[in-house]
Amino acid sequence: MIKTLGVASSARFFFSRHLPTTHNICFSSLAFFAIRFSNNSLSNRRNFTVMASGSGGCGEEFVKGSVYPNGVAVITLDRPKALNAMNLEMDLKYKSLLEEWESDPKVKCVVVEGSTPRAFCAGMDIKGVVADILVDKHTPLVQKVFTAEYTLICKIAGYRKPYISLMDGITMGFGLGLSGHGRYRVITERTVLAMPENGIGLFPDVGFSYIAAHSPGRGSVGAYLGMTGGRISTPSDALFVGLGTHYVPSGKLGSLKQAFLSADLSKDPHQDIQSTLSEYSSGPDSEPHLKTLLPQIESAFSASKSVKETIEELKKYQQSTDASVAEWASEALQGLGKGAPFSLYLTHKYFSKVACAMGKTDNEMATLNGVMKTEYRIALRAALRGDFTEGVRAVLIDKDQNPKWKPASVDEVDETEVDALFKPLRTEVEELDV
Repeated sequence: MIKTLGVASSARFFFSRHLPTTHNICFSSLAFFAIRFSNNSLSNRRNFTVMASGSGGCGEEFVKGSVYPNGVAVITLDRPKALNAMNLEMDLKYKSLLEEWESDPKVKCVVVEGSTPRAFCAGMDIKGVVADILVDKHTPLVQKVFTAEYTLICKIAGYRKPYISLMDGITMGFGLGLSGHGRYRVITERTVLAMPENGIGLFPDVGFSYIAAHSPGRGSVGAYLGMTGGRISTPSDALFVGLGTHYVPSGKLGSLKQAFLSADLSKDPHQDIQSTLSEYSSGPDSEPHLKTLLPQIESAFSASKSVKETIEELKKYQQSTDASVAEWASEALQGLGKGAPFSLYLTHKYFSKVACAMGKTDNEMATLNGVMKTEYRIALRAALRGDFTEGVRAVLIDKDQNPKWKPASVDEVDETEVDALFKPLRTEVEELDV
């Protein structure tokens, strides 16, 4: 249960020619929302020297910020036991570092990494939020968590300096929020991407609807990933969908980082970063599998199709003589079957609205800030529905994998209830300020 809502007292920082200045903060420990994923291929990663005092007596530091002599600032997510899952205090510290560095002329760019090759960031810390909801449905924690996450996403998307994410390992849920809205998104052969929120009775948030709307097939590929929770585990598919901008083999990540730290970024940081990324990146070894399935994905998951129509079309594709199409359809149906029926309807309606808004200057949802304002309304309400607490119970707490959704089937979903989630908030609840 989250009890600590504030940030610990600020530390005193030191700088030398040989060591980076370091900003550290301690956070209360939470149960985490992380998809377990085994990966035995570990590589050595550089440990930063910590030079801070006044840490407030906490035992662990989950977000570490460092500024190097050439102006490269590095954020390290260091919560390996939780696959670097983010909690409220981590969100606040992350944003405070970005705000400080954005106005600091000595800082030329920001690099974000995870401390373990298993994960960049596995998502949002969810169990503590649910615990508070069960105690008090009107807990202010829900607003605080979503406000912190969504304003951080908008800060990343509009960041005025180069922002580079090293997305090595599991990058799911809020991990995609931290990386997917940034300018440079480096993936490796170990990168695993997914938005599994429908499976816990929520919906794919963190601005993924906006990312999805820019995906191939007029947003249909992103809608497919959001609705089914499908994983992307090949560099070619990650690049095809647009979740990654550069593929760098994991064995070269250390050298890439050292190249950043030794680069002269005094003139044109963007040009120097692009040049460095071009030097270390390469083309994937395989063709994107999702590209071969684009006609089927675009047909089944187009914005004009209802959830029921999508399911019926996938059932037809299951009978395809093309084995890859039949297998894809079966896996997609299995993914849909794990999601809460209400969440499926909500995701479809939300993603369709955002996809249809693209390019329309008179539609607020054509911009990320507009999308996040709407998403905030949806999230506050969806988090208080029984499906969310039930999904977390079934998947993350009791782990019986047998959630009792209400409604229990897509036929029972009341679309007027879905529509109600999009309405402006009550006067006593402020809208998201971005």
